[in-house]
Amino acid sequence: MEKTKRTVAELILDQLSLFGVKRIYGVVGDATIGLIDALAKQDKIKYIAVKHESTAAFMASAEAKLTGGLGVCTATMGPGATNLLNGLGDAHADKAPVLAITGQAPSDKIGTEYPQYVDQQELMKPFAAYSANLASPDATIEVLQKAARTSLGQRVVTHLSVPKDFFMMPAKGEPRALPDVIEGASTFTKESLDQATQIMKTAKRPMILAGYGAAQASEELEKLAKLWGAGILASLGGKGVFDEASPHVLQGIGEGGNPYAGELFKEADVVLLAGTKWWPEGYVPTNARIIQIDRHFDKFVSAIPTELGIIGKTEEVLPLLTENLQGFSHSEDWVARCQEIKEKWATQNEKEGSTEGFPAHPARIIRALDRTVAPDAILALDTGDNTVWTNRNFRQKEQSVLFSGYWRTMGFGLPAAMAAKLAQPEKQVVAVVGDGGLQMVLADLLTATRYELNITVVVLNNESLQMERDKIKVANKKELGVDLTNPDFIKLAEACGWKGLRVASDKELESVLEEALNTNAPTLVDISTAQVFFPETE
Repeated sequence: MEKTKRTVAELILDQLSLFGVKRIYGVVGDATIGLIDALAKQDKIKYIAVKHESTAAFMASAEAKLTGGLGVCTATMGPGATNLLNGLGDAHADKAPVLAITGQAPSDKIGTEYPQYVDQQELMKPFAAYSANLASPDATIEVLQKAARTSLGQRVVTHLSVPKDFFMMPAKGEPRALPDVIEGASTFTKESLDQATQIMKTAKRPMILAGYGAAQASEELEKLAKLWGAGILASLGGKGVFDEASPHVLQGIGEGGNPYAGELFKEADVVLLAGTKWWPEGYVPTNARIIQIDRHFDKFVSAIPTELGIIGKTEEVLPLLTENLQGFSHSEDWVARCQEIKEKWATQNEKEGSTEGFPAHPARIIRALDRTVAPDAILALDTGDNTVWTNRNFRQKEQSVLFSGYWRTMGFGLPAAMAAKLAQPEKQVVAVVGDGGLQMVLADLLTATRYELNITVVVLNNESLQMERDKIKVANKKELGVDLTNPDFIKLAEACGWKGLRVASDKELESVLEEALNTNAPTLVDISTAQVFFPETE
């Protein structure tokens, strides 16, 4: 007997559920009413209604970054779709697998003067690796399969626009799970890595630069560093990869990193890049031989003067390199130099984090955070001064860090924290935001209230766009527009159903943060922050 046909919207949800999707973030709009109706009639996928579509896309991006699964957001046509773009830009830049589903004009009005119509495939082209307009209800499963395979296989953004009338039409097709993929051993062998090994054996001053792509290989990197006698530097994307107490980890490099590591890095004669496509301008070794490990060949086509590229997973390559290097005699003098730089910065870092006074020094605030947050907490960083001070002064343990890495958009912190709490409710989640970044998404404080998300938002309130002020100062230009007109964040938080706490002096930073972290409700901590010039502003 033939099965009762589902509508396109019902097929979409059943198929997404088989892909493992648990949530769809969005704002209700006229062109997606059919999808909203289907969401309301089932309980496999939860619809998270936010206040602005950019927040929906930020949350989908953050969830994808945190879990590695498919993040999904939805919006209506026209302004709804355009409002998604900032969050989709973030996902695109940071290689997060996100699917955007947008409503489109009715099928007989596409290409006309219909209100809010825009060619969404052209609109999404800069960010979406695959974008399709559903041309037939019966193609629903096929286009969703292609979108999901593309997003998850390549870690990219994909997009599907659906004509408004199609959502409610019956459609053929049966949802099916994506095939299990056994990636197996990489195409290289121990012997095929001989060229890399020979380069590495020439090193007298080796360094490792690691990023987010090495997240599954931190232990292997430390084993290799010990054998090779190398220091490990992390890009901002590698902030959550290593415990900074590790003897080989020198912290970051560049803006917000170890200020003494730059000169050391310039002296390196062989550099291994693991899971990063970022290269620290101004700190580049002049004559270093560079080996780069990445799963995607296109990463080698960049400003990095790579001598040898290895295509594969970092966690699969490293054990073979370590095995090949057995018996290697590293330079104890170089190891001592690396340790000296690590200890020198640790001493200064501790001094910075103990700076007294109020409004509080940013480093003092970050030190209070690393003393109080859980060792396995999730930190969601907004973009701005809060990002670089956290990178500089937060001493990593096992915390996960979410941030807008290459897109670097303000407004990311709060949405990312909410997505993290929804995806991993058992974890402590803390958003570290500037007053400017928070004001871009203030309305979505109500989203945390609506879904009872126990998150803590720490506001570094210096009443300015401090990072931009610093850059204007460095450029010797006149200021305009960097001073902020701030609300009373405590009253605003309380009006939105949050608990609000204000720090009155630097002496009570830890106690107020502990109170916030132990409150079983969304809590905002307002900290009056000194307008301190960031020492490495370029």
